[in-house]
Amino acid sequence: MSEPLIHPSALVDPRAELAEDVKVGPFTVIGPDVQIDSGTVVESHVVLKGPTSIGKDNHIYQFSSVGEDTPDLKYNGEPTKLLIGDRNIIREGVTLHRGTVQDRGETVIGSDNLLMAYVHIGHDSVVGDHCILVNNAALAGHVIVGDWAILSGFTLVHQFCKIGAHAFTGMGAAVGKDIPAYMMVTGAPAAARNINMEGLKRRGFSKDEISRLTSAFKILYRRGYTVDEAISVMKREYAGCDKVAVLIASLESASRGIVR
Repeated sequence: MSEPLIHPSALVDPRAELAEDVKVGPFTVIGPDVQIDSGTVVESHVVLKGPTSIGKDNHIYQFSSVGEDTPDLKYNGEPTKLLIGDRNIIREGVTLHRGTVQDRGETVIGSDNLLMAYVHIGHDSVVGDHCILVNNAALAGHVIVGDWAILSGFTLVHQFCKIGAHAFTGMGAAVGKDIPAYMMVTGAPAAARNINMEGLKRRGFSKDEISRLTSAFKILYRRGYTVDEAISVMKREYAGCDKVAVLIASLESASRGIVR
């Protein structure tokens, strides 16, 4: 006799909307205004609150708190949202808070991400696709993380910081300023060391693309230019290079200054 998809000890509010094949483990609590799409597995002892929308084929492990109210003292019970895409792995003890009306009103997790044990993603943050947040990495509110970024264990990110696509932070990095795309940073406070060369190789960047990005790193960090001057030099020397264009766009959108 097959086991039920929803364990008898789970508490699922009748106003929650679960696809027919969603699996829910024992002692999990799912509140109203939670939507879960097909193929998603929710293990035991998880708390899901809404409004929260969870896509397809996600796997949420035990003791995670997903869609809880933000602890921001300005929060006053508004029905803000948490939006989660497809094929994410959310490991043990992860905390994902909904947004606030003072910002975008929603926290957004893209698709194909790995959030390892005890990761925290604060209100109004946006995590792109294919990101890895290693154990105990924590994002304060309003943080934006670009696609393919990797945050090593115990990385701490200050509110309103932006982390560019393909960036990498070392263990215990304390990030208080924006990280441009492709950069590898370490330390507390975090400082840029080089481009994320190994990560780019693994993702199929060509030798020529990596060489250009290495040269762009030197323009930005080694020649004594201001950021605006470095942007002008990169636009002149690498016009038409789409990979360097991503770096330039991340610099132009920086709002807290960049890590040095």
